[in-house]
Amino acid sequence: MPTSLTTRLGLALPILQGPMTGSDTPALVAAVSEAGGLGVLGCGMRSPTAMAAVAAEVRERTGKPFGMNLFVQSTPQPDEATVTRALERLAPFYAEFGLVPERPAQWCEDFEAQFEALIAARPAVASFTFGILTAEQVARLQAVGSVVIGTATTVAEAQAWAAVGADAVCASGMEAGGHRGTFLTLTQPAADTGTPPSLADFEASMVGTLTLVTQCVDVLSIPVIAAGGIMDGRGIAGALALGAQGVQMGTAFLSCPESGISAPYREALTRAGTTATDTRTTRIFSGRPARGIVNTMMEQLRADEAAVPPYPVQNALTGALRRASAQAGRADHVSLWAGQGVAKVRPLPAAALVALLAQEWQTAMAAITSKSEPQ
Repeated sequence: MPTSLTTRLGLALPILQGPMTGSDTPALVAAVSEAGGLGVLGCGMRSPTAMAAVAAEVRERTGKPFGMNLFVQSTPQPDEATVTRALERLAPFYAEFGLVPERPAQWCEDFEAQFEALIAARPAVASFTFGILTAEQVARLQAVGSVVIGTATTVAEAQAWAAVGADAVCASGMEAGGHRGTFLTLTQPAADTGTPPSLADFEASMVGTLTLVTQCVDVLSIPVIAAGGIMDGRGIAGALALGAQGVQMGTAFLSCPESGISAPYREALTRAGTTATDTRTTRIFSGRPARGIVNTMMEQLRADEAAVPPYPVQNALTGALRRASAQAGRADHVSLWAGQGVAKVRPLPAAALVALLAQEWQTAMAAITSKSEPQ
């Protein structure tokens, strides 16, 4: 059952592995692509040099198409008082590992430099989160053969991406793990994205996958990719029944042996319960709302969440703490990003997982077809 999107990308299956910055690896991405889906490198925190290196490694492992994802963001300039207060809040947590929090050498990678590296890498798919490109930037990517996919958490954001010429939109529902991609404010014209979203904007953008996908399909003429809470073949069938031309799955691939997550993170995934309340959106770790498994640090700093500086400042300030916790074999200070379907993770090699998803999808489609036929 090919779609226009899978046909254009040369994919055997409508499955895109979600970009997982800090958790994916070239091995994971290549395995998913080789199995018939689309592997995607999360490059939001990779330097231009690292981007070139991982793209080359994927190409060494497979000749199939793959994607690269970037965070659309500007480099912040926080005032010293804000940084000092944030460090003071984090000091007790650092002290547990015999460390003192320090101001990092940089807050984030330079987006313009990353964008040029993306142009040079020429991936089959170039996807974006946290913001939106200009029409000129979209055209530059398309000129080198990259299909441009923008992340949207609302219909207005999806329409904004369509307006700048994106080839497809990833409709990311509130069930999705990791960072929310919200970039428009409640009152902001789609053509003007210079004002950062507020917490109220993020709250208003918590739209469920089913609702968001349906709304986007109804108003867009470009393909819609469903993301958020999709963990098996039934989810794939359901998303396609809503009109999506593909699905993006991140949490489902976290437990694959090819992923780059730490041992404590893997253990937390296996312990995740069967209810949606095992995950929660939080700003504690990075400064931007993101869904993850609830742990000690999330609970202890919950009351101070409103005071946390925005992404990427908080993300940089907690980086050394998260690494120290993982190295100590503790998950209580690690950002355990995962979606609401985390209880259904399956620790299978990526190729085996893709094959199982394809089988489940076909079984689900057959069941739907048989039920719709006259008896």
